[in-house]
Amino acid sequence: MERCFNTTGACFPDEHYMLPPERRLGKVLDLLRHNKYFVLHAGRQTGKTTSLIWLTQHLPTLGKRALWLDVETARDQPDPTRAFASVFTKLHSILVQGHPKDGLRAADPAQTREWLEDPQSAIRNYVHFLTAQDPRPLVLFVDEADCLVGDTMVSFLTQMRDGYMARKDVPFPSSVALVGMRAVRDFFLAKGEKNTVSWLGTSSPFNISAESATLSPFTEAETAELLHQHTEATGQRFEPAAAAKVWELAEGHPWLTNALADQVVRNDVTDRSVPVTAAHVEAAKETIIVERRSHIESLIARLREPRIARIFAPMLLGDRIPSGDMLHDDFAYAVGMGLLKLKGGQYEIANSVYREVIPRVLTFDQQVQIREPTSRYVRQDGSLDMPKLLRSWQSFWRKDGHLAAEGFNYREAGPHLMLMAFLQRIVNGGGRITREYGLGRGALDILVSWKDEQHAIEVKLRRDSQTEADALEQLAGYLDHLGLGEGWLVLFDLRKEPSWQEKLTLRDVVHDGKTIHIVGC
Repeated sequence: MERCFNTTGACFPDEHYMLPPERRLGKVLDLLRHNKYFVLHAGRQTGKTTSLIWLTQHLPTLGKRALWLDVETARDQPDPTRAFASVFTKLHSILVQGHPKDGLRAADPAQTREWLEDPQSAIRNYVHFLTAQDPRPLVLFVDEADCLVGDTMVSFLTQMRDGYMARKDVPFPSSVALVGMRAVRDFFLAKGEKNTVSWLGTSSPFNISAESATLSPFTEAETAELLHQHTEATGQRFEPAAAAKVWELAEGHPWLTNALADQVVRNDVTDRSVPVTAAHVEAAKETIIVERRSHIESLIARLREPRIARIFAPMLLGDRIPSGDMLHDDFAYAVGMGLLKLKGGQYEIANSVYREVIPRVLTFDQQVQIREPTSRYVRQDGSLDMPKLLRSWQSFWRKDGHLAAEGFNYREAGPHLMLMAFLQRIVNGGGRITREYGLGRGALDILVSWKDEQHAIEVKLRRDSQTEADALEQLAGYLDHLGLGEGWLVLFDLRKEPSWQEKLTLRDVVHDGKTIHIVGC
């Protein structure tokens, strides 16, 4: 059986190319050795299930027993009695089917019914019953722990804490790990009026947790190692530039790394004698984005969350995020979900694919309604006619764009998103767009690549007379970095007083030796 790059769940050595899970579990193993209670959280499809499989197989070699309990069946059930009844049903199934060899037996149904009469102690009683069956330390992995909500979640965490506090006198697991996508403070508490959501906001009632652990992304060397497994198995080589491109786009995200490689070798370059090039990887990225694979769909769902929008809307604008009590928690939540990373003391979007996906999915519905053929903006020599393109943009903005921009969920970023939708619609016909975001810069950098051309665009909201001067300085620096002599500055004037004739201007200035075309909107 030929192994493959896995994009659909847990990895198995006989089926998938994979890296040793223990490499990413050093902190977790240390916590387990010291009998700690902790949280293991990481974004979707980053290797949590694969890690749990390895841990449950490995712990018996350390003289411990492992019980993996998935509480998904209690998802979104705020009533503790109903939720814990479904958890007990799941436990019974696990213990009857998977653990006879471990000596763990399920509780009698009559006993579980009695425990459920007091749901505030039911979980603790069942876990105590299991722990007492064998003198070896028991490690309990509670998978999908962050799907518990409201009173159910609070009761579950409280019972884990109570069991921990009394474990010297009453048998209880040596370690409990809550596994999911969120840290405890980000567990869902309730939904209030106007569909607002509240979060626990604290580690209590699981304040006996030693710390929160997570799974690190692959390193560049590990990415190359994973790709080389395919070469060893099939003879098909990833050229060095292709391996570098996979790393550049995915930046070690396990699912993205596997998805890019899988798209290339399973669909695009099936002849194993043909080496994989960087161009193949770039094309695979486009396919994954356009087809909105499952992981991309889950990313889109996260973007709709208000606390994520509070961060990403200003990021699209390059603005600072207004301060507030939840700001730090919102950043921590976005990092924990794998959407952001802290690099060089600054928050940035986690990887290149996400940086491209986010504006494209936010603008897709508008993009497909723009009826502008790419051929209209291609000169006879094949070059892109940027002056004509941006004059058409001005006309579009006046007629339809400024109204459509108000329909985005990220309303303040509407002008930027509308421009990106327009450019994406045109450039899809033969080029690509790269975007650079930066909190606090007050601007968005866009690079349009067309054949061998590069066109740099700075986008900014006009707020006062200083805005243009700041934007010219920033764009000149961006052009210098790219080695370009000219660029475009799109200035959105959202004031109501000026007429369209005053706003829609096109003029050239020279700043720091760079020719800058200023497009007023």
